[in-house]
Amino acid sequence: MDAAPHPGDWRLAEGDVNTSPERRNWQVRNLDRDADALVAEDARLFMSQSLSSPCLAAVAKAEGIWLEDTTGRRYMDFHGNNVHHVGYGHPRLVAAVKRQIDALPFSPRRFANPVATALARKLTAIAPKGLDKVLFTTGGSDAIDVAIKYARAFTGRHKTLSFWDAFHGAGFGGASVGGEAIFRSGKIGPLLPGASHVAPFACYRCPYGYPVGADGAPDLALCRMACANMVKYVLEKEGDVAAVIAEPIRAVPYVPPPDFWGQVRAACDAHGALLIFDEIPLGLGKTGRMFVAEHFGVAPDILVLGKALGGGMLPIAAMLARADLDVAGTQAFGHYTHEKNPVAAAAALATIEIIEDEGLVDNAAAMGAYALEILHDMKARRRLIGDVRGKGLAIGIELVSDRDAKTPANEAADRVLYRALTRGLNFKLTMGNVIALSPPLIVTRDEMARALAILDSCLADEEESTGVASSTPPWLNF
Repeated sequence: MDAAPHPGDWRLAEGDVNTSPERRNWQVRNLDRDADALVAEDARLFMSQSLSSPCLAAVAKAEGIWLEDTTGRRYMDFHGNNVHHVGYGHPRLVAAVKRQIDALPFSPRRFANPVATALARKLTAIAPKGLDKVLFTTGGSDAIDVAIKYARAFTGRHKTLSFWDAFHGAGFGGASVGGEAIFRSGKIGPLLPGASHVAPFACYRCPYGYPVGADGAPDLALCRMACANMVKYVLEKEGDVAAVIAEPIRAVPYVPPPDFWGQVRAACDAHGALLIFDEIPLGLGKTGRMFVAEHFGVAPDILVLGKALGGGMLPIAAMLARADLDVAGTQAFGHYTHEKNPVAAAAALATIEIIEDEGLVDNAAAMGAYALEILHDMKARRRLIGDVRGKGLAIGIELVSDRDAKTPANEAADRVLYRALTRGLNFKLTMGNVIALSPPLIVTRDEMARALAILDSCLADEEESTGVASSTPPWLNF
């Protein structure tokens, strides 16, 4: 059984742990001299920071759902930083970028260009109703900052309400409204004033202390959706909040209780606060709908996209907003040098067209349902699995050392990760003990079965190492 973590313990990190003993052992076993030298040079040249350095290995190729490192090892990439919705190096995307480089590689800000305008037109056409205005930025953190500026300008207020444990970017605005300690603690000084937080929806680990059933579903008659009521309570008490900022489905992932967003939307309307949805990691089809908001029948006032918008090739993000929020014509809230970069816009436009033309949103819904069916079967046999949750291809498997106590199995999760990497499957750990699977939207049924077979074998090995036997399902013999 895992020992309880203590202050300063590597197991307390919110994301991937890059200094654990298992990581170092994996590198010793799997890196050759050249890869080891490149990783070491990377560490020497780049500033050190948790979650991203030192690096694990050195990548040489990315294609489709696959990564290949410099030693020739191939990994099914079920992480991809959520940028690879259409897979790596999609031929249609590559062709669109090449054409645009030849036609118009850059457009100074004082000029309009047809491809950026075409992207804006496309986004407003497919977005939730009422989001008719756009600004582009080079990254999601910047887009969050722009959204905060517009919420302040429109409402005349500066306060925000968001959730602990949420990630909204690494800049000062994103870190202020975000709720992960690793991005907001330390000696960086004061963050934005007025940034309030409440405990998030997290039914399996309800911060308000309410139990869930064996299937992880909340007892709404008992809890009366305390998480939504707390948002209402704070909006009422503060009285002058500019915006509620949140991921409609948390990238951990956690799916909200039924009508959570309906109640929050009503509370925002009652107290004059805007509702900003951060769909940077999961928008554009990951959850089985083009926009996450569509699952809940709720339209935000502002919606932010990023990551996959550039097709896993170029950095671009977007803020979509109601037309009446266009109130800062004499100011410059998003005047970025590459705001309307035609090459990045061409990549984004091609990405959306690929998702639509290849039916990738429907594929995400179907493959996600298939995966969750297998994972629930796996949960019935694997004592390490405490909860399985998700929507579409945003899937979480929470590992625990004691199901009744829900004790996070952080060290076991770390060992499972490196076993999986050895067998050719890459995924992210989040919150220390949650396996987050986020495959590209192009994943096939056979590829999904193969990945889950690898995961099951890794869990079996972990349980065997602790003296727990379990059965092998028929589908594992892939």
